[in-house]
Amino acid sequence: MSFSQYQNLGETIQAFQIRYTEANFIQEVAFPISDYFRQDWDLMLEEGVVDNSEFAICQNLIYPVLKEVWKAYRSKFLLWTQKFFNYNASLSGFPEYILARRSPLGKVVFDKPYFILVEAKQDNFDAGWGQCLAEMIAAQQLNGELNITVYGIVSNGDVWQFGKLEDSIFTHNKTFYTIQALEQLFSAVNYLFQQCEIQLDQKIPLSI
Repeated sequence: MSFSQYQNLGETIQAFQIRYTEANFIQEVAFPISDYFRQDWDLMLEEGVVDNSEFAICQNLIYPVLKEVWKAYRSKFLLWTQKFFNYNASLSGFPEYILARRSPLGKVVFDKPYFILVEAKQDNFDAGWGQCLAEMIAAQQLNGELNITVYGIVSNGDVWQFGKLEDSIFTHNKTFYTIQALEQLFSAVNYLFQQCEIQLDQKIPLSI
């Protein structure tokens, strides 16, 4: 069985006995968007076919934003695409994107802890969160005793939703973000990366 077996958020919540809450935990951290990014982004939105499939959404609308923010944190993290993620028979599969620690052994090593899981869904956020939360639970289990807060993102390309998993509590950020307000979206994603960096520095000092 894979992550895709979880078809809605309630099913995943019940299967793993997670408590569901809603709160605005995102604290936007401004991120400078380059002119080059804006020009390329506008060109794609005006001239490209960007959302006709989940693959297109990932490639054209989700990855460019994640990559732009990741570049500022690349000394500490790697952004993996469609990497096989396996905890056990019920929690395995290929998340769209995973933000993980950059291994001291080099960029070819998929190393824990794992911090952010990202799923793309065409206008089915309930299914997206059912799957994304299962991935977050797998990350939490694989991270073990490090006790990392794991973040999740589900997007249809236009709307971006955020969540976090702390112990057995899943918090869904009440405010949604959209590519129509690009500065706010980047600030929200930057906040997640910043929180991941803080956790990494606290849990795994550079001396290790």
